[in-house]
Amino acid sequence: MEFGIVLQTNPPASRVIELAKRAENLGFGYVWTFDSHLLWEEPFVIYSQILAQTRKIMVGPMVTNPSTRDWTVTASLFATLNEMYGNRTICGIGRGDSAVRVTNGKPTTLATLRDAIHVIRELANGRAVDYRESRLQFPWGTKSRLDVWVAAYGPKALELAGQVGDGFILQLADPDIVRWTVAAVRQAAERSGRDPAAVKICVAAPAYVGDDLGHQRDQVRWFGGMVGNHVSDIVSRYGSDGAMAIPAALTDYIKAKSGYDYNQHGKAGNPHTDFVPDEVIDRFCILGRPEHHVERLEELASLGVDQFDIYLQHDGQEATLLAYESIMAELRRAVVAKA
Repeated sequence: MEFGIVLQTNPPASRVIELAKRAENLGFGYVWTFDSHLLWEEPFVIYSQILAQTRKIMVGPMVTNPSTRDWTVTASLFATLNEMYGNRTICGIGRGDSAVRVTNGKPTTLATLRDAIHVIRELANGRAVDYRESRLQFPWGTKSRLDVWVAAYGPKALELAGQVGDGFILQLADPDIVRWTVAAVRQAAERSGRDPAAVKICVAAPAYVGDDLGHQRDQVRWFGGMVGNHVSDIVSRYGSDGAMAIPAALTDYIKAKSGYDYNQHGKAGNPHTDFVPDEVIDRFCILGRPEHHVERLEELASLGVDQFDIYLQHDGQEATLLAYESIMAELRRAVVAKA
């Protein structure tokens, strides 16, 4: 299993860059960031500095969307960074949440997301693509290489991830939901003639190492609210029961959801996430002592998860990063022992 961290691009940007450097030194392979241009600073500018001050780490958004930039601009950003720093970018993409909602927009349709993935991937991999009745290609970017990973929760989005994604991003660490979503993605890949094993599986969730579970839960309760926004969209599209068979573990808790302030998005202590019960936090996140993290991560690996990324939006950033150096080493030893 590979590991990464997910950061918000809060000022000062120097702090984001330092955390990225720290992560690489501790053995993490990926640094992802939120991509919401009004709530936080522009991530692609910061990626350039992260890449300049590291050697191997991969960077990218978790997640960007088809709405806030022209697709050719998004592709050019990735291709330019790849030319400068040697193909060390990765693209996480979804229908859109905070970046579009803050400007009173809505998430895109899945058809639009599919088209955007195609245009961004072709251009950022040095290939020509048809776009708005023109044949386009970056003459300077033919050596660029980019994987596109699709963030999804609902049945149709999971199907899209399996059909076209180089990877699938699930933003929660509940083993039961991981099992359901991974199966849906792999079945969709197989139905479309792809090798299901070729789709990388990524789980991203807050992780906090320590003994005070009550404090940890309060620090990451915001995550249940963030996931709840996406789940609310799914319920509005498919209902909470019926043919699409969305797990109750993913839908039941949002019945108490009443509102959401995006100014508090992704922040510890968000007052609009009080509806999220401790039981959901314990399922969606990984909290507690190091041995509990190892146990959960081994379970996720057994379900086919290739990468785990830590949302670090809490007050235990440094301690958790340092603890994960040993946790990652323990997992690697376990893999070697079982090989």
